[in-house]
Amino acid sequence: MTSGLWELVLKGVWVTVQLLFFSSLLAGAVSFVVGIARTHRLWIVRFLAGFYTEVFRGTSALIMIFWVYFVLPLAFGWQLVPMWAGTLALGLTYGAYGSEIVRGALNAVDPAQREGGVALSFTPWQRMRLILLPQAIPEMIPPFCNLLVELLKGTALVSIMGMGDLAFSGNLVRLALQESAEIYTYILLVYFVIAFLLTRVMRGLERRLKAGVAGGGAS
Repeated sequence: MTSGLWELVLKGVWVTVQLLFFSSLLAGAVSFVVGIARTHRLWIVRFLAGFYTEVFRGTSALIMIFWVYFVLPLAFGWQLVPMWAGTLALGLTYGAYGSEIVRGALNAVDPAQREGGVALSFTPWQRMRLILLPQAIPEMIPPFCNLLVELLKGTALVSIMGMGDLAFSGNLVRLALQESAEIYTYILLVYFVIAFLLTRVMRGLERRLKAGVAGGGAS
C-alpha cells in the first residue's frame, strides 16, 4: 500500500478508538445508573429501569444507529455528527446490557452485608457506596470485559453513516487496491490487537480490585 492509503487506515483506527472510548464511557454510566435503579426499593423506579433495559436489549444496534442519525433530525430538527450519533446509539444499547451485569452483581452480594448496613443505621446510598459496590464491582469486571469487546466489534456498524472508522477506511482501501483478502486480514488483525489489549487491561484491573477487597477484608 502507498503511504496515503496507510494513513487512511491509521486514521480509521484512531476514529474507532475514539468511538470506543466515548461510547464505553456512556455505556458505563448507563450501566450503573440503570443497574442500581433496578435494585431500588420503589417499584416505579425499578419498572422504568427495566422498561429501558428491555427496549434497548430488544432492538438492533444497527437500526438504533439508523434511528439516531436519520430519524432524530426529522423529529427534532437537528443533526448529530456521526461520532456523537454512533456514541449515543452504541452507548445506550450496550449500557442496557451492562445494567444487567450491575444488577446481577449487586443482587449476588450476601444479604447479611445489607443487613449489617441497616444495623449500622447506614442510609441506602451509604450501604450502596460503602458495602455493596466495593464487593460487587470486582465481580462485574469479567462480564464487562466481554461487553467491551462486543462494543469494539459493534463500532464497525457506524460505517453505514459514512464515518471514517476502521471498517469504512479499510473498505475504501480495498476498493482502491482491488485486493480483498489482504486488506480484510489487516482489519481483522487490528480489531484482534485492540481487543487483546482491552482484555489484558481489564484482567489487570480485576486482579487489583480483588486484591483490594481481600486486603480490606483482612484489615
